[in-house]
Amino acid sequence: MALHNERFVRPPFDPRDLHRPLAPHDDLTATMVWREERSVTASLTLHYNKAMFILEPTEISRKLMRKRVSVCEYPDGRIEIRHGDHVLPYRVFDKMRQVNQAAVVDNKHLDAALMMARAFQELAPHHRSRNNNEPSRPSGSRTIFAEGQSEGAGKVDGRRIGRPKLKKLPQRLSAAELEARGTAQFVTR
Repeated sequence: MALHNERFVRPPFDPRDLHRPLAPHDDLTATMVWREERSVTASLTLHYNKAMFILEPTEISRKLMRKRVSVCEYPDGRIEIRHGDHVLPYRVFDKMRQVNQAAVVDNKHLDAALMMARAFQELAPHHRSRNNNEPSRPSGSRTIFAEGQSEGAGKVDGRRIGRPKLKKLPQRLSAAELEARGTAQFVTR
């Protein structure tokens, strides 16, 4: 930044501060918001940021089937679904919920399944973050997505994370290779 400022900084034409104070009708919370358009399905749901939002069946929301609405995410973490001047009530179904092993009753067979589910969740770190295709926004502690996210977690590039690529095997193995693998008995000739 110092090199950039050294190269491009210029003195202002007018050194006075010409910022005007906010007028009473100015609403910064309505201006400083991340807006995205989403389509409402026939079942009054929409998807945003890997979560499904279920609209309450009101008079207004029933008329919005197969129409576009605005999802507004405020800097403090609040999310509103708006259509024109109307704020629509909704419930959230989070598709990225984690298994809470302490909340489940202890069971011999269930422990193994839960440990395997936890291992699978730890193997897929790219599914733990949201906004893979969006600009990075700070998430406050009051967001609906705050649980399970670490503070300051940046974007994750899903193209570079994942399982290692498998090596291609030859098309046909010789009889000696099949015997060495112990699979010669399963091959029909």
